[in-house]
Amino acid sequence: MNINIGNFRTELEILSSHFENEKIAERIWQKDFTVWSDQPDEITNRLGWLNSPSNTLKQLDEIFEFVKSVINEGFKNVLLLGMGGSSLAPEVFRKTFGIKEGYLDLAVLDSTDPEQVKYFEDKFPIDNTLFIVSTKSGGTVETFSFLKYFYNKTLNKVGLEKVGNHFVAITDPGSGLETTARQLNFRKIFLNDPNIGGRYSALSLFGIVPAALIGVDIKNVLKLAEAYSYSTKNNNCNINEAAKLGLAIGLLAKNNIDKLTFIYSKQFEHFGAWVEQLIAESTGKNGKGILPIVNEEILTPENYLNDRFLIFTNYKNETNINGNIKLLKESKIPFIEFELEDLIQIGVEFFKWEFATIVASWVIKIQPFDQPNVESAKIVARKMVQDFKETGKLTELPISCEENGIKITSNLNGETIKQQFENLISLIEEKKKSFPLPYLSIQAYINMNDENEKALQSFRTKLQTKINIATTLGFGPRFLHSTGQLHKGDAGNGFFIQIINEPEIDLNIPDEAINQVSSISFGILIKSQALGDRQALIDNNRNVMTINLGKNYLNNLQQLISIF
Repeated sequence: MNINIGNFRTELEILSSHFENEKIAERIWQKDFTVWSDQPDEITNRLGWLNSPSNTLKQLDEIFEFVKSVINEGFKNVLLLGMGGSSLAPEVFRKTFGIKEGYLDLAVLDSTDPEQVKYFEDKFPIDNTLFIVSTKSGGTVETFSFLKYFYNKTLNKVGLEKVGNHFVAITDPGSGLETTARQLNFRKIFLNDPNIGGRYSALSLFGIVPAALIGVDIKNVLKLAEAYSYSTKNNNCNINEAAKLGLAIGLLAKNNIDKLTFIYSKQFEHFGAWVEQLIAESTGKNGKGILPIVNEEILTPENYLNDRFLIFTNYKNETNINGNIKLLKESKIPFIEFELEDLIQIGVEFFKWEFATIVASWVIKIQPFDQPNVESAKIVARKMVQDFKETGKLTELPISCEENGIKITSNLNGETIKQQFENLISLIEEKKKSFPLPYLSIQAYINMNDENEKALQSFRTKLQTKINIATTLGFGPRFLHSTGQLHKGDAGNGFFIQIINEPEIDLNIPDEAINQVSSISFGILIKSQALGDRQALIDNNRNVMTINLGKNYLNNLQQLISIF
């Protein structure tokens, strides 16, 4: 680990001494809630992940036997139905390692966009597809909607006697999902350690079972992580790497350098989606927040404000390196640099960032395991869904500006789209005069495919170069279970562009498994979630622009890009 934090080096040494004198590492392993709070709530029952590498290693025989049985029965694909912490680590494993020969292909469904649901329905034939229903609480509305939809599709295809054989649950003991899985005769129920929060569950059954199905060498992943975890217990001589990382992040955040910008090597670039949730949901609350920036265009130093802290993660001997990275390292922007020798170190990276995040939380005096603002958007969305069931209508947004099939709703003046954005940029420029410096979040409630992501990244870069502030891009409702907490819990320095559309297709969500009756569709659900989050942001005094791109949304998105 190479640390270059300029004038903060002395402060980091002082903070490190304080960390050691207070025996913070030792107290963390003793599960001492007073490290973060006067109250044990959602702390003492959220530190089980410290032992995940060791505990999951003890369950390898059960996992390998399960994987072997699935392969022997001819399953070729696995579709994981989940949200947030239960889905992000499996996705990282799949995109990082690919599929080992003889194992299953794996995809993650964590979007309620009907086009996304239909895509996976068409891609994976039911006859050879296994569905993993993954949720800690056992009551996540998105996950249960996916379960009911695909259970009934599978039932219609293979019949009542065989349908349960296509389903597996990963959940906490006593959850609603465990009850449902037993009622529906799932082939397997994995019960995870209940003392682990979703975003800290990568090395538990939530992350490792899906990884095993695609052929990842989970034994060595866990063994390396276990060995690394032991190093974080050391609080005597040299402070451990993960703690030093967390101390540096927390220290700079206290000094308004709070945009933690990740720049990954090509082989490891997908790790950012997981670490984004971990940091944002853990630290963004009570008027504070460390904002993780992932997959942002790598620009030259003059495009960055003095709120950036860069994290470089390089793969050994990589030659295809963006030329701007050298310029960034030579600038005055603080950075930390890591080098990975093998992708099998991914387990170490999971644990390193989990530990660093809770140490950074100690520095900025935040309790890292709760998510007090996550529920606000859900409450409004549930109310909208209920109103729809009773009236058959959803709330209609007032239109501030309409042009060429694009509708904008905002509190800004401007009769044209260009004028709307000019006024938004003026507000952002004014906010740049005070700390913490602003950021811009693009929230896209549309199909999460490569084509749409490429267009949205182009839109993001246009704005990034126009106003030179940190930018984020998230697909909804996926981000509601990660960065959504920070958006409503931080210091209020975010500006939000919410993008919705009118999907060409819609799919009904069954009210119950084994019952085709439906009172709501995925199209209604995702729109309710978008409107619910919009209202929750406004209720927290955030500035939100909602853009409805209509049915021809990709073409209309290109129109937006052309404005700049």
